[in-house]
Amino acid sequence: MMIVGWEKRYFSILKKLNYSEQKDKESALILDSILKKTDNVRKLKTIIQDKTVLVIGSGPSLGIAIPKLKKLEKNIKIAADSSLKPLIDNGIFPDIVVTDLDGDEDAIKKISKTKSILVVHAHGDNIEKLQMVKKMKNCIGTTQTNPFNKIQNFGGFTDGDRGVFLASHFDAKKIILFGMDFGNQIGKFSNTKKSDRETKLKKLQIGRDLLIWLSTITKSELFTTSKPIEGFRKISYKEIDNIIT
Repeated sequence: MMIVGWEKRYFSILKKLNYSEQKDKESALILDSILKKTDNVRKLKTIIQDKTVLVIGSGPSLGIAIPKLKKLEKNIKIAADSSLKPLIDNGIFPDIVVTDLDGDEDAIKKISKTKSILVVHAHGDNIEKLQMVKKMKNCIGTTQTNPFNKIQNFGGFTDGDRGVFLASHFDAKKIILFGMDFGNQIGKFSNTKKSDRETKLKKLQIGRDLLIWLSTITKSELFTTSKPIEGFRKISYKEIDNIIT
């Protein structure tokens, strides 16, 4: 079951970036054939529902966010895969990783051997990487198209905003963003080539617009420690402890 209104936004994204719906569907079919049946969806609900969830991206503010995140070790963390390496390097192991497998492969392989759940996204550009899933311990598959069989669609486009949609889908009480700036500057942890900069900025704008839309329909309370986003309350690190308690 997809979030109401998602299909319209998905087709708009395809048009903006000249992506192929057919390739997205092909990728989802391949991922579905690789995945084993698990109860990981139920586990996600147990982990997220009624909790304060920290969603972590790889924007420019991630570097200054890491010391605060280290102090929030008891809180549920959902990380975009591009933030995974710096998090692991600092002893932070997210509960959930949202990935389309284009992040640091060593970091992905390392986290896949832990209790963390990897929410792997299938799209037209990552078909050749999907075989990595065979070696993952706890995995869920997602798509941008219609969900089916073992493949889910929680909404969202980039790894970061998909993490927020995921938290909202499973009824997080509060969602707090870290390292998710959605501006004109690309974070040093994002592994973006200079030749891909223009496309990356378009994707960030799409992700930001999707979060603004989500803020109008979600039941979760939304906060950000990064750049202001309409529908999210901008907070300082000093305010976090009061919000979490």
